[in-house]
Amino acid sequence: MVSFFSKVKERVDTFLNEKNFVTDFLNKVEEKTGIKKRLLVIGTAAATGLYLLFGYGASLICNLIGFVYPAYYSIKAIESPNKDDDTQWLTYWVVYGVFGVGEFFSDIFLSWCPFYYLCKCLFLLWCMAPVPWNGSQVLYRRLVRPLFLKHEATVDSMVCDLNGKAITTVEHVTREVLQTLVRSRTIHPAEPAAKELPGPSNEPKVD
Repeated sequence: MVSFFSKVKERVDTFLNEKNFVTDFLNKVEEKTGIKKRLLVIGTAAATGLYLLFGYGASLICNLIGFVYPAYYSIKAIESPNKDDDTQWLTYWVVYGVFGVGEFFSDIFLSWCPFYYLCKCLFLLWCMAPVPWNGSQVLYRRLVRPLFLKHEATVDSMVCDLNGKAITTVEHVTREVLQTLVRSRTIHPAEPAAKELPGPSNEPKVD
C-alpha cells in the first residue's frame, strides 16, 4: 500500500512538472493565490469526491475522469518510442470497454446506490493506477485473457463469416443497383431534343 501511494505521488509530481494546459492553469492559480499546485490538486480531488457523492451530473464527471487522463497518456504512449506503455494503456481500454458493456445492463439498478459513482470512480482510478497490480492488469490476466483464449477460435470464425457475408451483401447490392440503372436507361431512353417549329414568316404579304 505504501508503494502504491508513493507511485501515485511520483506520477502526480511528474504530471505537475510537465508542460501542458492543466499545469499552465495551475501555475496561474498558484501565482494569484499563493497555494501550491499539489495542494490545489488535493483540494480538487476532495471536492470531486464530495461532488460524486452529492452533486448533480456525477455520471458525467465520473466518465470524464475515466476517459480524459487515460486518453492523454495513451496519446503520449503512441508518440513515445517505448512500447511498454502502449501495452499498458491498450490493456486499460480493453478492460474499460468490457466494463462499459457490463455497466450498460447494470447501470439502471446500480445508479440508485448513493455511493455508486464514487465507487465507479475509485474503480477506474485503480484500473489506471501506475503500479503493476493495477485493476486493468489484474482483470485482464484473470478474466479477459482466459475468456478470450477459450473462445478465440469461435470468435475468429464468426468474424470471418461476418466479413464474408458483408462482402457478399455489398457485391449483391452493387450489382442490383447497376442493373436497375441499366434497365431504367433501357426502358426510358433519353428523349431527343425537341425540334424547333418554324416561326411565323417575317416576309411581307403580296397583295
